Amino acid sequence: MIDNKHPGKRILAIDYGQKRIGIAITDPLLLFAYPLTTLENNNKFWDNFSQIMEDYDVAKILLGYPLKESGEKTHATEHVERFAKTLENNTKIKAELVDERYSSSIAKKNILESTPKKKKRRDKKLVDMNAASVILKNYLDEHENENIFL
Repeated sequence: MIDNKHPGKRILAIDYGQKRIGIAITDPLLLFAYPLTTLENNNKFWDNFSQIMEDYDVAKILLGYPLKESGEKTHATEHVERFAKTLENNTKIKAELVDERYSSSIAKKNILESTPKKKKRRDKKLVDMNAASVILKNYLDEHENENIFL
């Protein structure tokens, strides 16, 4: 749903990993999710991420939350929870934790179907940003008729 109180504002989704962090973004009308980039999780991350936040006028952040099929936390959940706190401190935007189950599997399937070169399909950075895009697309689909900035 288009939000007249936040025109042009976007939603950003993150697929967090200890080595790489996949980033996806919506279009300004909040209709589509696009894989944007994968950033290395190193000492340059926050500078690069801050530039993305500024360039894309981000108003909401979704953070993939790793859970087991049973809904229990995984070994990665604690890392994501710590990252969520740091993210909020650095951006002043509270990240919304969203279930990321199967996002990487769906991303790999999508890449397999759309990327003809085998070498390109093996690029883990491609998987990370596409997993973020899957998280974002699922969120948009689930909240299609809602004002998502409330």
